[in-house]
Amino acid sequence: MTATLASPAIKSAQGAESLLRKLEWTVLRRLDGLLQGDYRTLLRGAGMDLADLREYQHHDDVRHIDWNVTARLQQPHVRVFTEDRDMNAWFLLDLSPSMDFGSGEQRKRQVSAEFVAVLARLLTRHGNRVGAMLYGAGVDAVIPARGGRQHVLQLLHTLKTRPETPANKDPGTTRLHELLDSAANLIRRRSTIFVLSDFISEAGWEKPLGLLAQRHEVIAVRLLDPLELDLPDLGLIPIRDAETGEQLLVDTHDAGFRKRFARIAAQREAQLRTSLTRAGVDALELSTDGDLVSALMRFTDLRKRRSRLSGGHAGVGKLPAHLMQAA
Repeated sequence: MTATLASPAIKSAQGAESLLRKLEWTVLRRLDGLLQGDYRTLLRGAGMDLADLREYQHHDDVRHIDWNVTARLQQPHVRVFTEDRDMNAWFLLDLSPSMDFGSGEQRKRQVSAEFVAVLARLLTRHGNRVGAMLYGAGVDAVIPARGGRQHVLQLLHTLKTRPETPANKDPGTTRLHELLDSAANLIRRRSTIFVLSDFISEAGWEKPLGLLAQRHEVIAVRLLDPLELDLPDLGLIPIRDAETGEQLLVDTHDAGFRKRFARIAAQREAQLRTSLTRAGVDALELSTDGDLVSALMRFTDLRKRRSRLSGGHAGVGKLPAHLMQAA
């Protein structure tokens, strides 16, 4: 009897199945208990069709006011929407060299893959479709939006079989705006779009992100590693820029150097958060040393609070002051 070795494709498929089953038993089970069926909190604002108009009532969302009808009838009216259950979600995946970094047990690419697995399975269980666009040296793969567990496995298999992108010696190898521009041209139907990236990229991605958010519900999922924010005292160590391939020998024992590094990192963090806010997108930060469920729950709570604040919750029986003036 001769033994046959499983092919790499079979091993990868088995690995995708194993990962998804593990996440279903750990992360998804915890999320089901915490969200208590309110999974659409993660997807606020997507898949809505205009059904009717009616007079404004307290607790209505002021964003749904039809100002033309309000001016014509001299009474605030809101647009009434019906929820389109047949919804598409897309994952825009940055798989550039910097996403292969991780100072601990996990790399940013692994955390990104687990997030995709959890959200894709959560969505497809409720009848929605998910697709993906993969960016390495460019937009080099598009996985059409489909539903079902088998499709999620195919998506994970694709992520697991992609080789790590070799570091390019030319500076500025990541051009995130190319991925965002491609998504704007490809995704025509209003969708929920998750942009998964560490946002270590050439400048110029902010405007395309904002334009994408004007048509779709866009969520920026930012991947980071603690070592990118604060260097510990490790002595003399070599550091290589994953994007450019440049290598430097730095003395982390130098307290002044560590302080300068932390200051520059903090400035970049502030600039990035400002850019995401200006683009009009919500942001979820995932760290390589963090807990995925905790991060998702913090993000869900934030969106719930924001939805309540934007919903025009005034005193009982009273319109907000600016609506009283409009009426």
